Amino acid sequence: MMRVTPLVFSLCEPEEMLRRAQAFHQQMHGRRTVRDYSARAVPRTVIEAAIAAAGTAPSGANLQPWHFVAIGSEDRDLRHRLRDAAEEEEREFYAHRAPPQWLDALAPLGTDWRKPFLETAPWLIAIFVRPHGIAADGSVIKHYYAVESVGIATGMLITALHQAGLATLTHTPSPMGFLNALLDRPVVERPFLLLVVGYPAADAQVPDITRKPLNEIVSWK
Repeated sequence: MMRVTPLVFSLCEPEEMLRRAQAFHQQMHGRRTVRDYSARAVPRTVIEAAIAAAGTAPSGANLQPWHFVAIGSEDRDLRHRLRDAAEEEEREFYAHRAPPQWLDALAPLGTDWRKPFLETAPWLIAIFVRPHGIAADGSVIKHYYAVESVGIATGMLITALHQAGLATLTHTPSPMGFLNALLDRPVVERPFLLLVVGYPAADAQVPDITRKPLNEIVSWK
């Protein structure tokens, strides 16, 4: 029989709900993907708290199919190897793998194969998907909706870091198998993305973009 516990839930009036929702929207509206980082240190405790928040995400059958590897700036050799491996894949992507339409879509953002932020930012967080787990008796436990669950957890992690006052960048070199090798993760785990975390550089700039208005992203029935 499933164990249950009383739900702890704080009710509030509709006016307060609206105030909170609008305040949160305003805060998140200022979130931008940042590619230029300061080397200014960020305490490990902040990263721990943000990852703990991500770990509260809903997941299929509550199997929590994620693993996070936090990489600080102290291991310069590891950072350099991560950058070398990522840039090798990115050079291939921009030169040979990406179709013209994809490159056209990326052009306004000004991205290329160079990824200096992988060595500059104080933290990198590699996020892995665990498609299955192993029970105490050695049997395989299927993780349901593993990719979707890790995507939700990643969104919560980005939000937690933004609320803490930090900038982030979702970096997805393809393929990302080098992360398993360099970070000593088992082959059964699949890299999901590499999250760059830190303070923006003093002279950081971002593309001048707009977001779709509400009436273009929602339908009411």
